[in-house]
Amino acid sequence: MGGPAHEQAPVPTPPERLGEFPRLPPERLDELTELGERRRTTEGEVLYCEGEPSREFLAILTGTVEVVHDRGGPDELTLGVQGPGEFLGELGLLEGQAAFETAVVRRAGEIVAVPVERQRALVGRDSALGDLILRAYVARRYLLIGLGAGFRILGSCYSPDTLRLRAFAARNRLPHRWVDLEQDREAEALLRRFSIRPEETPVVVWKGERVLRNPSNAELARLIGLPANPPDAGQCDVLVVGAGPAGLAAAVYGASDGLTTVSADAEATGGQAATSSRIENYLGFPSGVSGGELVERAVLQARKFGARLLIPAQVNGLTPQDGAYDVAFADGSRIRAGAVVLASGVRYRRLDVPGIDRLEGTSVYYAATVHEASLCRAGPVAVVGGGNSAGQAALFLAGHASTVHLLVRSDDLGANMSRYLVDRVERHPRIETRLNAEVRGVSGEEAMESLTVEDTASGNRLELQAAALFVFIGARPRTEWLRGAVALDDKGFVLTGADAWASADTARWSPLGREPYLLETTLPGVFAAGDIRSGSVKRVASATGEGAMAISFLHEHREQNGHLVHSASAEGRPQAGDRPRPGTGPPPTDHAR
Repeated sequence: MGGPAHEQAPVPTPPERLGEFPRLPPERLDELTELGERRRTTEGEVLYCEGEPSREFLAILTGTVEVVHDRGGPDELTLGVQGPGEFLGELGLLEGQAAFETAVVRRAGEIVAVPVERQRALVGRDSALGDLILRAYVARRYLLIGLGAGFRILGSCYSPDTLRLRAFAARNRLPHRWVDLEQDREAEALLRRFSIRPEETPVVVWKGERVLRNPSNAELARLIGLPANPPDAGQCDVLVVGAGPAGLAAAVYGASDGLTTVSADAEATGGQAATSSRIENYLGFPSGVSGGELVERAVLQARKFGARLLIPAQVNGLTPQDGAYDVAFADGSRIRAGAVVLASGVRYRRLDVPGIDRLEGTSVYYAATVHEASLCRAGPVAVVGGGNSAGQAALFLAGHASTVHLLVRSDDLGANMSRYLVDRVERHPRIETRLNAEVRGVSGEEAMESLTVEDTASGNRLELQAAALFVFIGARPRTEWLRGAVALDDKGFVLTGADAWASADTARWSPLGREPYLLETTLPGVFAAGDIRSGSVKRVASATGEGAMAISFLHEHREQNGHLVHSASAEGRPQAGDRPRPGTGPPPTDHAR
């Protein structure tokens, strides 16, 4: 098979778009050609279509391809024209989702098509190529989000179901646009076009033709191609509850050690970390990394080793059963797991201010991502909180808003915020920090207009103009479903190690002849990692470390207990009992980079 032809001049790419549309060097195209199939293209040919899953990675050898959103529809928009050396697709290609754009051949030529499974394997083993492709895919996903591409959510800003669908889409980083039934001019036209009665809203409109009336999160997930929970999920060696940094680390280490691993999350991959615009003190990323990119890398890594990720899949029951655990889901399905890692994290606390409930989702947010920033329309905004999350949000929003009012309850910005963030916040010309500040009231009917803020040191109050309020005032654990199953502390966090032993049922532990391991709960073989654990350090790095440690302790538990769940493994993958006993063989390879 000959090398690719390169006789055509590359299509110029604006400097600001190089991150989204990089070019592969000729030697990389040669490698891809060996893995795939060369094909001739014809002018006007559709290579893949919006709304349909794409199974191939496509690189352009000659000719040009136009990438279009809403082709043939009222919102048609050209996202880019790609030429020789460039590759098509975005994040959904790697994650099995439907395409959010259409690729049409503008000038006939030749492409190389690589099955997506081979591309995933290549990205996993070739770090340089993997970084190039993944960064471009993440950048394209956020480009689509910023442009309001993807499906439409049509519903009232006062509807809880509208807020639910918007939150689910934003947390899963799905390109979409909200059409407010109350004030968006497009809403009436869409209602007439699809014969939708106002009482039937919210609805999701996909590809300008498919309409889902008030869908559940799972129905929306199936529409897009997210891996939702099947009716009968079977059995596994380890079930990881939660897909934040701790849960994803546990999934990576569990699957890479040959355990059949399932990770389930009720909302989205990434947890609170995914809502961070920039993480600058995470080891190995000296220039910082967005929460979204870090999460997408971890998801790809977990899937590379064979972990199965289910979203949305809400766990609501955990019952010991014959040396294993019966895990129940809210949709009625169940999984039998040999061991469980609890890593469902925390949710941000809400601000207790009169009248704030009616503005949640329209002007009050608990995350600061591209989605929320796009709704601020460059007006002044306020951030409440004094920790790292609040500092990161203020810095990110300062790039979108005219002014950011950072409202801190204490009298010292450095009390709960890392020094590097304090320095950047204090130097930023668009951030105005107010210490000893408490929000006492909000004004605005359909959207926020201003805040009433009290200086608790002096008792003085003032009105601050703000189009949106971002709240980062601490968090509470997602452990309501665990009460009665494992021991919790007085704040609802899961007890582990020596703290768990003080509350454990000794009759359950006496046959094992040991106490709980450091991350083990009051149930043998059930571990807790990350923010959900009592006494944990609320940092991304410590969460990923605990996720990895939980798998190490899990192996020790299995080796000592002779505790196996015999489940089908992929051909060539080690079976659950094949791991060497401690001290009798080499340690597992450290794959988590």
